[in-house]
Amino acid sequence: MVRPRALRPGSRIAIVSPASPFDRAEFDAGLAELRALGYEPVHDERVFAREPMVSGPARLRADAFLDALRDPSIDAILAVRGGYGSVEILPYLDARELRAARKIICGYSDITSLLVYAVCHAGLVAFHGPMIDRRLSRGEAGYHRASFAAALTTPAPMGRLAAPGLSVLKDGAAEGLLIGGTLTQIAAGLGTPYAMRPDTFDQPSILFIEDVAERPYKLRRMLMQLKLAGALDRVTGIVIGMMAGCDEPNGTPTACEAMTSFFQDFQGPVISGFPSGHGDAPVWTLPFGVRASLTTRDGAALSIDEPAVEG
Repeated sequence: MVRPRALRPGSRIAIVSPASPFDRAEFDAGLAELRALGYEPVHDERVFAREPMVSGPARLRADAFLDALRDPSIDAILAVRGGYGSVEILPYLDARELRAARKIICGYSDITSLLVYAVCHAGLVAFHGPMIDRRLSRGEAGYHRASFAAALTTPAPMGRLAAPGLSVLKDGAAEGLLIGGTLTQIAAGLGTPYAMRPDTFDQPSILFIEDVAERPYKLRRMLMQLKLAGALDRVTGIVIGMMAGCDEPNGTPTACEAMTSFFQDFQGPVISGFPSGHGDAPVWTLPFGVRASLTTRDGAALSIDEPAVEG
């Protein structure tokens, strides 16, 4: 795996919208937060393009992403929001170019398609972390500043991530390359040239999955799809996100119950409630493509065991 270069004071961050349109007030507030952190957010008028569901034609969105990738003054590429559409730009990208550029790519939700492509196909560490819309725009109420800084600016292992509210669904210990994202996007990618491919790594994986507003039976269906596709064959541990709005409307079954049932025969630790992705808690930043360890001894604990960026 190749690590991107770390952010530093004054780093230029390209703001792109590979998925759905967004609210302009959220956009302006998010850019103000990046400036307050000491970075220089940059964008052009293409970020404001709009079509039904998506931020302009796929070719335009891809070109905006590629221009940021090819600009030597840009250090990171940050998505405005998710929604839908990131997968549509993948046919225009080249994994070798993505790897060679060594730039930070950060987002979650629909941006999972880009994260999976970067990690599994380009061999580039990528980041499941805050976007502009409703995250950076809300300051500390929207994202976890400490993990954002530790992941993107520090060429050292993040170590144990002491996130609040973690629960143990299955005891055990595991080590492996941390991969994952939003379950809906991971499942949708199976059977395509851009699928999540844990079998391409020379070591096992720890899988992070999260989602929003997907009922328990849909979660179980997508997990079964991953299992039948072989995507879980080399997974040694599972980290589940907050699963916001995924319980049945009447309260039962819950998303947690669906997950516990599905993973009852899984041979490894399973924890839930990690606050990265959708949910009300500030979003923590997780680096994908780095070695991690997971244990339930003395409570649930996820540790990042190697640097995610280079100085």
